Amino acid sequence: MKVFVTGGAGYIGSHVVKALGEKGHDVLVYDNLSTGNEWAVLHGRLVVADLADKLTLARVLDEYRPDAVMHFAASIVVHESVQSPVKYYLNNTACTLNLIEAMLETGTGRLIFSSTAAVYGIAEGSPIVQESAPLNPINPYGTSKMMNELVLRDTSAAYNDFRYVSLRYFNVAGANREGRIGQVYKNATHLITRALKTAKGELGGLEIYGTDYPTSDGTCIRDYIHVEDLANAHIAALDYLGAGGESNVFNCGYGHGSSVREVVAQAKKITGIDFNVSECGRREGDPPALVAGNEKIKSVLRWTPLYDDLGYIIKTAWDWEKKLA
Repeated sequence: MKVFVTGGAGYIGSHVVKALGEKGHDVLVYDNLSTGNEWAVLHGRLVVADLADKLTLARVLDEYRPDAVMHFAASIVVHESVQSPVKYYLNNTACTLNLIEAMLETGTGRLIFSSTAAVYGIAEGSPIVQESAPLNPINPYGTSKMMNELVLRDTSAAYNDFRYVSLRYFNVAGANREGRIGQVYKNATHLITRALKTAKGELGGLEIYGTDYPTSDGTCIRDYIHVEDLANAHIAALDYLGAGGESNVFNCGYGHGSSVREVVAQAKKITGIDFNVSECGRREGDPPALVAGNEKIKSVLRWTPLYDDLGYIIKTAWDWEKKLA
């Protein structure tokens, strides 16, 4: 298939582009390189442009005529979204509207959307959330993604030839096993990456934000998924839409979580470095626990995770970090 990938030079997008290329798909990446890197695009071609540029977007889509679109381009830092909400509604919601409009104009009817567990907000009762749970985001990042999902739902209902899959990511981590691509952010915010950069000496210490949450050890619990398992979920979603599957929403996670303290302990074990850790107050917009109910993606998309192991996830991320040194 011909696949148009927005944000394909970024962390998750580049891993999906690699998986698409290895499956024999023709790929065109559309990325403004604000957080992505040209060297991370291992397959296909790269067009450096912005989704806010509606004329260029429509022209490129019209010329390429893809069979499907995968949409990764977005701002993703939760606490930044609390401080700069307008940026998030512009980058995440308005630009997605531009993309959907361009797809409708050019007759492109399949979209795989990069969503987030942040659409759920604070899960009531069990920390395990199913796709049927109410959407109640507690930060602008989550709200911007929820708004996109609502637009996709309504667009799919209005146009018979428009179908989508929304993949709600939990906490994505790790790196390509071969060490070819991985996470590269100027100001890393992900816990595992910050822990490893602290072990390398790039950061003076690692902060634990909040130790009084109603969890087993007082720190936040998250469901960490290896980036290559997530890439395979996108391939499964593409196959699903290609086979005529209806619009749908799926959680992407392993169905169990790890606390911040557990991640820190594992990072120290794998690196062999007892790096400095300090405890701070809670950050705005952080729910106590988020764990994916993943029965639906396993049964409908026939997705089978291969790397469900926190130690392995951290090891691949550590190997990548050492390569960056």
